Amino acid sequence: MKLKISALLALALASSASLGAAEKLTTDTINVISTTPLPSIGIPLSKVPANIQVVSPKEIKKQSGVSIADYMINNLEGVTVNETQGNPFQPDITFRGYSASPLLGSPQGVSVFVDGVRVNEPFGETVSWDLIPTFAIGGMQLVPGSNPVYGLNTLGGAISIQTKDGRNNKGAALEVEAGSWKRYRALAEYGGVSKDGSVDYYFGAQRLDEDGWRKYSPTTVNQAFGKLGWQNETSRLNLSYMGADNDMIGNGLIPTFMLNGDRDQIYTRPDQTKNSMTHIALNGDHWLNKDVMLSGNSYFRKVNRNTLNGDVNDDYRFDNSGADKTVSANGLNCAIVNGSTPSKGYEEEMCSQGALNRTASNQKNMGFTLQAAFNQDLLGKKNQLITGFGFDHSKVKFGQSSQLTEGDDGQPLESGFDSSRGLINLQSSVNTSVSLSGKTKTYSLFATDTLSLNKEWHVTASARYNYIDLKNDDHLNAPSSSSYLGGNHKFNRVNPSLGLTFTPSESINVYGSYSESSRAPSTIELGCSNPAVPCKLPNAMASDPPLDQVVAKTYDLGLRGKISSDLKWSASYYRAMNHSDIQFISSTTSGAGYFDNVGKTKREGLDLSTSGNLDKFHFNVGYSYIRATYESDMTILAESNSSRDNDEQINITKGNYLAGIPKHQFKLRGAYDVTPDWSVGANLLAFSSQYMRGNENNKHQENSALCASDGDEVNCGKGKIAGYAIVNLDSQYNVGKGWKLFAKAINVFDQDYASVGRLGISRFDSAGVWSTDGIGSAFVAPGAPRAGWIGVRYEFGGAPEAK
Repeated sequence: MKLKISALLALALASSASLGAAEKLTTDTINVISTTPLPSIGIPLSKVPANIQVVSPKEIKKQSGVSIADYMINNLEGVTVNETQGNPFQPDITFRGYSASPLLGSPQGVSVFVDGVRVNEPFGETVSWDLIPTFAIGGMQLVPGSNPVYGLNTLGGAISIQTKDGRNNKGAALEVEAGSWKRYRALAEYGGVSKDGSVDYYFGAQRLDEDGWRKYSPTTVNQAFGKLGWQNETSRLNLSYMGADNDMIGNGLIPTFMLNGDRDQIYTRPDQTKNSMTHIALNGDHWLNKDVMLSGNSYFRKVNRNTLNGDVNDDYRFDNSGADKTVSANGLNCAIVNGSTPSKGYEEEMCSQGALNRTASNQKNMGFTLQAAFNQDLLGKKNQLITGFGFDHSKVKFGQSSQLTEGDDGQPLESGFDSSRGLINLQSSVNTSVSLSGKTKTYSLFATDTLSLNKEWHVTASARYNYIDLKNDDHLNAPSSSSYLGGNHKFNRVNPSLGLTFTPSESINVYGSYSESSRAPSTIELGCSNPAVPCKLPNAMASDPPLDQVVAKTYDLGLRGKISSDLKWSASYYRAMNHSDIQFISSTTSGAGYFDNVGKTKREGLDLSTSGNLDKFHFNVGYSYIRATYESDMTILAESNSSRDNDEQINITKGNYLAGIPKHQFKLRGAYDVTPDWSVGANLLAFSSQYMRGNENNKHQENSALCASDGDEVNCGKGKIAGYAIVNLDSQYNVGKGWKLFAKAINVFDQDYASVGRLGISRFDSAGVWSTDGIGSAFVAPGAPRAGWIGVRYEFGGAPEAK
């Protein structure tokens, strides 16, 4: 019995790794995975009604990169990355048209787990990718659809990451890398197992410094990870720590006319984000007998985030004669707006060109999840039942302040920006506009059951009940104020799913499923949802009438199989409908807006892939098509859209395409083993065009009649981002005696492209000089130019290849 239990434990640990979704266990015919974020007994992939993409440690190790986004965009089908922040550690990752982004205001729709702990931040469901140490990743799963078992925010999918341990990473390693943008990276890691085999340990630390490829874009990233494990024949415990202290400059979108063929230009500065984190998790599992496994985790997570943004002052106004502000000897003589002189107190906002906006957030999360897996027959048929419950508690403190440039001191009007468009001449006074705290408690019950009707047919049914209690407290405004942010909100829902798989032969598998998942409005969305009192993101919030939960309902159909043991393929179709979708809507107040339930949005698409090995050549090919559309009519502000009405609004109708999502993407990965010790690889990535934000009605016209008559406000450029294709290269060489060399090059043909864009108003002309008249422009996030890095790794003390 002990030998049987030990064998089952080894199988579960191999298929589940740490307390995240499982790694791939490869035999001649079976891939065994876990169907929840926590480890379980494991189930063959052929019984799972979803096209789960599984990434092994060995596959990750073959491709060097500075962030997790590198691997996902290069290899996983359906994944795109928008470089909105212009920083490799702050990517906006999109899967099937749903985002996992660090940006407040982005409609989040993908949940992310590390060792079974959900790391979407409670303030806005954002994901800080820089806080996940890439070097510590031991495996990863991308789970598509609205799988309710993965909990809140799993509208379009879930990313489940497992970290390394000492059993599979024995020995020590030192690694250094250097190259373009004055990037220097150093990594040290060490792992091992005690003599009696009961204790394992792994520790690693990494530091990266770079100047960045755009001007004034330095970044420093410090990451640490450690794990201490213990196990016997029936039980296992892991105590892990993640820490980070990062200082990142991410200069984002810029008007196309300011690039002038030089992609390293910026719009305004600074644009700084400082993130620090302490993350501690205790994970464990225990076999009660050969058919029953208990598992669970508990965690504490603290994240501090501080931002410093030098921005154009959205309230800046020029007088109705078109002249700039002037100051007379008798004092301020500011602009006349609508024929009247504005009252004192608003004048300085209208006369100040720039504003230094600061935010500070402190987020603390703690919670636990427990589950039990039963691998016992039901009515004489094979059956696996997993059931569990969880509790999460978060506390958030958020503050925002702004500091205007000079504009009302009785002297001639001072510029708010220097020649590099950095802020200067700041006033001494600082205005604190938001001081908010929020508490959220989430209770969850879940269950999933897979019943094998026979050897070919398998049914999976799942459900999850979520209850969310959210309370906001405003420390600046009284409850009677229209700007009061406080309020109590409660949400609850049962989300179901049902799936079926059919395996007529060993070479083909058919599946289909229907699933639902939801997410409750976050603290920031509830704090900025009143159209009468709009806010400026991410810099302020306003009063909070209630919003409805977003509910995603998804159909998945697919085929997967193999032509031979070395050639596999898959094809899947999906249709996901969001009900009561939440989006940020611009208002008639300049630069402001509010969150609102906008009705329905739909993502419908097709994913095709094939992979194989031809002697020394290894390849993966993937194609994805997505049709992402609005399914409800609405009206929004779009002052730079040529089709706007007299109130600067556009009408979105059913069938208009969502912005920022390319319809087509193609990915090709090829790797060749030149010798047993030397491999070279290449990735081709191609994406079709996409609509810019601000062109959600898809009707903006370049050089329209409205542009000619009102060119100071309406963007006369294109309303779409052009498609693009780039090629990346990599190579690794095993020198021997523990030494390895590696190299990487991106965008080797130096393509000039942009990954995302929006229509907007620029206050600077093509020479970068302040313009009294606003200039309508297409703002874009330029893609990185050609760059390359080389590195060396030394392994000693018995470090094996990743399995």
